[in-house]
Amino acid sequence: MRADQREAAREADSVNQSPGPAGLTAGLQRGVYRSTKTYDHNEGLSCCFRQWRADHSHCRLLHGYALAFKFVFAAHVLDVRHWCLDFGGLKPVRQWLHEMFDHTLVVAADDPELARLEELGRAGLADIRVMPAVGCEATARFVYLRVNEMVQRETESRVWVDSVEVREHGGNSAIYSLV
Repeated sequence: MRADQREAAREADSVNQSPGPAGLTAGLQRGVYRSTKTYDHNEGLSCCFRQWRADHSHCRLLHGYALAFKFVFAAHVLDVRHWCLDFGGLKPVRQWLHEMFDHTLVVAADDPELARLEELGRAGLADIRVMPAVGCEATARFVYLRVNEMVQRETESRVWVDSVEVREHGGNSAIYSLV
């Protein structure tokens, strides 16, 4: 092995170790690696919503968006390939996003018209999804909680979801993260 290859190997092996001499890092927090994954508007997550609490605006009516999601993943320690997260392992996340938001009607559990909207589902006119709350911010939180659970399970808690951004379109988005 050439000297430059040995140096590169040493550098790669030290990626997961604390930087600098122990005395210099005492009392400091560990570093965090982050990576991102985006499912853009062209992913086909065309979803219909009703925000029944928006009595002052047209958002109380059924309306739709081609949703986009941006995930930020974080880890203190990289895997054996020196990756924060293997993007190939996100197939179940993509599948779940499609199950939840691809040509579906998302309704809040406390919507006073829930029973009537569910009738649309029974009649084969809509594919209903009931969430605790509806809105871009509530959707970001809902997705965060579900995907974080999936990622933690897949990585044995080495990786967590740092944040989820939900975009309705180029002008509107909401981000959820834990403080």
